[in-house]
Amino acid sequence: MDVHVVVPLALFACVTYALKAVLDAALRHRLLRAAVSSDVIRAVLEAEDHQRKVGALRWGLLSSSLALGFGLIALLGWKEISPGVVAVLAAAIGLGNLVLFAVIRRV
Repeated sequence: MDVHVVVPLALFACVTYALKAVLDAALRHRLLRAAVSSDVIRAVLEAEDHQRKVGALRWGLLSSSLALGFGLIALLGWKEISPGVVAVLAAAIGLGNLVLFAVIRRV
C-alpha cells in the first residue's frame, strides 16, 4: 500500500478513537457529578461491557468469515476481481453476520 494512503487512514482511525474515548470519559464524569444512584451507574457500565464483548465477537466472526471467503477464492485460483469474487466475499460477510445473530440470540 502506498504511504500516501496509509497515513491519512491511520490518522482518521486515531482521531476517531480519541474522540470516542473523550466522549465516554465525559459521559462517566457527568454521571458521577449528577449524583446518579449506584444502580444506574452499574447498569451503564455493564451495558458498556456487554457492547464491548459483542463488538469483539462481531469483529472476530466477520474476520474469520472473510478469511474463509479469501481462502475459497485462493482455492478456486481466482486472481482477478470479478463478480464471482465479490459474490464470495459478500456471502462470507453475510454468513458471518448470520452466525453472529444466532450466537447473540443464544447468549
